[in-house]
Amino acid sequence: MKNPFSDNPQIKVVSTFSELVNSNFQGEMNALCWYRNLVGDFKEIVAKLELKENITEVSVEDLLALQLSEHGHLAREIILSDIQLLTDFGASPSLNLLKCYERDDELDFISTDVYSYHIDRSPIETDTFLCTYYGAASDIVPNDQVEQKILIPEIREKLKELHDGPEAEFEAFLAEYFFDLHYQPKPNAKPVNLGSGHLWRLAVDHPTQKVLPCVHRAPIEKDGEYRLLLIC
Repeated sequence: MKNPFSDNPQIKVVSTFSELVNSNFQGEMNALCWYRNLVGDFKEIVAKLELKENITEVSVEDLLALQLSEHGHLAREIILSDIQLLTDFGASPSLNLLKCYERDDELDFISTDVYSYHIDRSPIETDTFLCTYYGAASDIVPNDQVEQKILIPEIREKLKELHDGPEAEFEAFLAEYFFDLHYQPKPNAKPVNLGSGHLWRLAVDHPTQKVLPCVHRAPIEKDGEYRLLLIC
């Protein structure tokens, strides 16, 4: 079956973890994908984990405590291997069982939750890694197919009213409340769904970054279905 990401200039597809962490972002390429067709029953793991809150962090101990079938065991081994690879690389992976994220519905003209297209920002050199093992998967979109929300005139005017302070402090206000991280897709935008089982590395906005940060969003969850997501 043809790899759906191979002809996309925003995405570089790799076949090993080493390639994933050692390849450099360049040009318009700001997403790396370790493309995998995983074996194992991830649904069984989700069914046997306990959701304590809307987002429940699952520890290695939690995983190891599960009584699993042969296919569930295979799935667990893959997750444990991914956690170990990322930890050895120096990342801090978090395995999350997700019902939903918190919604930001305070303002009716701009949203700053993770369901809105956004970039990640960091004061230090880092990248975002993520893998959806089960449930709905995230989307990314090319940077030339989105517009920064704070540059859309009607949104900017409303933000200025909200700020109600000196003009010189307006940009700092936008950054303080993360308004500047969020993007609106243009009418011709063609989002790419990241799919299940692939481990992704997305470019983050930080002082030494040489490419534009990757614009992405969390998916709307399917009714009655949890997500199992590894992220760091």
